[in-house]
Amino acid sequence: MPEIAFYTNPQSRGQIVHWMLEELAEPYETNWIEYGEQMKSAEYLAVNPMGKVPAVVHKGKVITECAAICAYLAASYPEKGLIPPVGDPRLADFYRWLFFAAGPVEQATTVKSMQWEASDEQSRMLGFGSIVSTFDALELALEPGPYVCGEQFTAVDVYVGSALNWGMMFGTIDKRDAFETYVARLVERPALKNMQAINHERVEGAQQ
Repeated sequence: MPEIAFYTNPQSRGQIVHWMLEELAEPYETNWIEYGEQMKSAEYLAVNPMGKVPAVVHKGKVITECAAICAYLAASYPEKGLIPPVGDPRLADFYRWLFFAAGPVEQATTVKSMQWEASDEQSRMLGFGSIVSTFDALELALEPGPYVCGEQFTAVDVYVGSALNWGMMFGTIDKRDAFETYVARLVERPALKNMQAINHERVEGAQQ
């Protein structure tokens, strides 16, 4: 039995972790969780009391939250090269931009999608400050290229790339040249294509 158990729904943010698992190329068991009764069942709440996906169980421990799962899996399998080694200066970029995407970027896209307005005074209290400054900062992360950690593709690219791809697709992130160039590079990765095919097949099967 694989030592990684993965809980997800094909139409959820679980796709981020699913992409990460495909990049990891370690055996994993997928548990498809349907929205509604199953996701809020006692059985699944024992895995994630939030009643949300994704979640991963690895060696008996539960990990939730996409950014945390990506970082944890990368650190658990360092030989895969999906996280810079301890002592490597690029590890600072890895953690900085992973949690920047999980914090300020997530907040900024939520505010934009909800069409919430904040005054200049209120923006000082917001973790992301302003939407423009958030994405100006994120663009700086991509300047060195081709990936966030330079030449090394890592788990942070899975998370940041997913956020940018979905954000531009749904209009919560403006299409900047730097963002589109970065995402265009990522969508060609075989692991991402494998993930998309698996999830598409699951959705199509459910509709039959």
